[in-house]
Amino acid sequence: MFLCPVCGKPLDDGEKARRCAKGHCFDRSAKGGYVNLLRTNRRGSAEPGDSPEMCRARTHFLGQGYYEALRDAVSDLTVQFPARCILDAGCGEGYYTAAVMQALQESGSNAHLAGVDLSKAALKHAGKACPAGEFAVASLFELPLPDRSVDVVLHLFAPMCEQEFRRVLTDGGALLTVKPGADHLWQMKEILYEEPYPNEETETEYEGFQWMGRVTVEDEVTIRSQEDLRALYQMTPYAWRTPKEAAARLFERSTLTVKLAFLIDMYAAV
Repeated sequence: MFLCPVCGKPLDDGEKARRCAKGHCFDRSAKGGYVNLLRTNRRGSAEPGDSPEMCRARTHFLGQGYYEALRDAVSDLTVQFPARCILDAGCGEGYYTAAVMQALQESGSNAHLAGVDLSKAALKHAGKACPAGEFAVASLFELPLPDRSVDVVLHLFAPMCEQEFRRVLTDGGALLTVKPGADHLWQMKEILYEEPYPNEETETEYEGFQWMGRVTVEDEVTIRSQEDLRALYQMTPYAWRTPKEAAARLFERSTLTVKLAFLIDMYAAV
């Protein structure tokens, strides 16, 4: 599914490296099976994307099953769309990618599934979680994919790049976006902030897309340990903008029951 980031020619499917017809070569990571297609002048830093620490926290938390309701909803929705190629844009550690692949296989689909992320640390996990998928280090703003080559784009908690998503999607292809609902993690926010506010639930319009509908996913879970609570905190935006004393209040807890609320918006490329 991937193109050479240097010349734009298709890459072959070599076991240890991916090559294009002009001889540009990109090694596959032995630890994760991904290929690094991020051009040097697009990196922005020595290690772009989420840090290994954040990836470990997210892998640990998701591995405890707290977000299974969202995982299952995304998988069930994805297999309803006829697709030959599916892209998980900002796939992270592959938690949702692996679930979608399993759902596709169980439905009898032979669709190809690719994941793109900036973080090499995340893709090391993704390649192991979903060995049947293809993974590449790349920017969502410069996807190494041909025009009109993808039938479904999955977009969970990642930067929105509607122009690139529209470029790679086939006409009539589907874009599924996930964002937190109004009361997502409300009980945690009550501990962190004196005046917590709900998340916006407005329907966003994107050029080149027609909104098809929304699925709301809600659940209530009890975070069972302080380790899990710290992992949840570290994988949220609150970890960057919350004062240390507020985080300390949260970490005094050994368990916490929180509401989960997610919005899955579906768009058609027009």
